[in-house]
Amino acid sequence: MLTHALPAHGAPTHPATTAGTARGKAPPHAVVIGSGFGGLAAAVRLGARGWRVTVLEQLDAPGGRAYVYKQDGFTFDAGPTVITAPFLLEELWALCGKRLADDVQVVPVSPFYRVRFDSGEEFNYTGDPAQMRAEIGRFAPGDVQGYENFLKASEAIYKVGFEQLGDKPFSHWTDMAKVVPQMVKLEAWRTVWQLACKHVQDPRLRVVLTFQSLLVGGNPFATTSVYCLIAFLERRFGVHFAIGGTGALVTGLVKLIEGQGNVVRCNTSVAQILVKDGQACGVQLANGERLAADAVVSNADSATTYRKLIAPEHRKRWTDAKIERAKYSMSLFVWYFGTKRQYHDVAHHTIALGPRYQGLLTDIFDRKHLADDFSLYLHRPTATDTSLAPPGCDAFYVLSPVPHLQGDADWTKAAEPYRQKIERRLESTLLPGLSKAVVSSHMITPLDFQDRLSSFRGAAFGLEPVLLQSAWFRPHNQSEDIARLYLVGAGTHPGAGLPGVLSSARILDTVVPHGDEVAAAARA
Repeated sequence: MLTHALPAHGAPTHPATTAGTARGKAPPHAVVIGSGFGGLAAAVRLGARGWRVTVLEQLDAPGGRAYVYKQDGFTFDAGPTVITAPFLLEELWALCGKRLADDVQVVPVSPFYRVRFDSGEEFNYTGDPAQMRAEIGRFAPGDVQGYENFLKASEAIYKVGFEQLGDKPFSHWTDMAKVVPQMVKLEAWRTVWQLACKHVQDPRLRVVLTFQSLLVGGNPFATTSVYCLIAFLERRFGVHFAIGGTGALVTGLVKLIEGQGNVVRCNTSVAQILVKDGQACGVQLANGERLAADAVVSNADSATTYRKLIAPEHRKRWTDAKIERAKYSMSLFVWYFGTKRQYHDVAHHTIALGPRYQGLLTDIFDRKHLADDFSLYLHRPTATDTSLAPPGCDAFYVLSPVPHLQGDADWTKAAEPYRQKIERRLESTLLPGLSKAVVSSHMITPLDFQDRLSSFRGAAFGLEPVLLQSAWFRPHNQSEDIARLYLVGAGTHPGAGLPGVLSSARILDTVVPHGDEVAAAARA
């Protein structure tokens, strides 16, 4: 578990409050529900703009999906593990007059990913243009130019989808209408798979150029090709890892929040968002305590926020029926394990593909069927940071995309047999002798996403990122139903993934007034 020196559960001392009171300007109070990256980034940004902030976390340590498990001398990041666009993190430290490097060492990872096909062939996906051309040429010489064309298309999408729109609120339908011509020009109506197929012919390379959408919860055969911007994002900024694990970033962000005089309260569950005269005015905790607030920011799953935390009479757009009709991302089965030996030839990030690609994704997303085969993401952080395991050992996690809880699996019975099946697969391919080498083990299933992380249907990434659930069609960053309620995280715009959730917090700078403005309005 993370061992933050968290403040007590009582009211914190806020230096900003003391200064503000002396000027007759008591800072307004914001409550942030959830301490995932979206919630922590939101707290930092609000604190930098004159708000007094209380972050509420139901778990016993901050991080949300970026929780950390420590056991048997191993450190296991629950996820995320792929850091792109590190400038979004650097920006948060800069808002506090600090440097990211002063608190967290973020280092590049190469290759970005090693893609292992079922045949045993391996493709090293890197950020080096010459190396990528050589790898493409090794598989399919005729696709080298097609890859370059795909990357140009990715860059064009990035410049619009990320640079221009990624941190802009889509509060009105007119915001969407304005960008439709650009999106049509960029072929956003295509899926990720269709855009890759337009440019490269080799079926293996099509997989290499499309699996990234799965890292944000999207089926490449259904997800809008806007998500092809990931290819250029990775090329431009690289793939990175935080020494000490992703949890080191969580620790650093909590330190920033506390340095602003604000507070993170763990073991604190929110039962209801309080609404008065159509405005969020605070929260009621599971223990009955009420916290008044001038704004509420929910980093909780967007479906759970509306369905569980807000009474039906306060909702017009996000009704129970609409929430239940929506499409949700897949879930995940994750096995964290430590070995008493090291596997030096295994990369930091490995995509281990099974015998099927489209068929498997159809089973997961459409049929909601737990198939006998699987494709896996294997994370070996000790390839970069040996401190995450005892000497001579390796720390791993292996992730298998699986259907969310509308599927046919009973995870109370299926979890251990599924883990064993994955263990056998890894032992026969990437990790020889694995079954005898494992000395620490922990697993999470879709039930954990539902029951522990409060994700509707156990969907690991919230709403599925199809075209009609993107931008204006997603739950808005500024609630359509309730004034002074704001959403950040994977379930709102722009979507899942570390750059997405950090950008959702960036949007608060546009839609939430400065603390001084709120204080002045309260005095008027």
